[in-house]
Amino acid sequence: MSRTGKIKRRSIENDPQFNNKLLARFINRVMKSGKKSVAQKMVYNAFEIIQKKNMEPLNVFQTALSNVGPRMEVRPRRVGGASYQVPTEVRGERKVALSIRWLIEAARKRSSKEYHTFADKLAAELIDAYNNTGEAIRKRDMMLRNAEANKAFAHFRW
Repeated sequence: MSRTGKIKRRSIENDPQFNNKLLARFINRVMKSGKKSVAQKMVYNAFEIIQKKNMEPLNVFQTALSNVGPRMEVRPRRVGGASYQVPTEVRGERKVALSIRWLIEAARKRSSKEYHTFADKLAAELIDAYNNTGEAIRKRDMMLRNAEANKAFAHFRW
């Protein structure tokens, strides 16, 4: 028995300070154990740190997200008993979701010796991604390199 119809995406409300949907999604991903106010505080503190460096925080955030977003990825495809890594284009929602995930992951992994709070780590990672450096950008490049290496299987695309 299969269900019919398209699944409706839940719409999320804009974040209170910058009135931005993308930032609200980012805050939701930072959130742990349903503590949204804590997540908001951390992200807004990171934005303040960016502001102190004479940069526009929302612009840095959006540019960092678009820089980290991957263009190509590999997806497994079964063809006659063998599984091939087929390079495919990453579109829309998935691109944004991956870039948000990678930025947060990279910020959490940063060493706690040089940064005291998560806000410091996040601000540093956002600035790095804005300048096309850092762990999240490295992850994007690795994914692109993997897709390039498997270009021979592109004809298996469905």
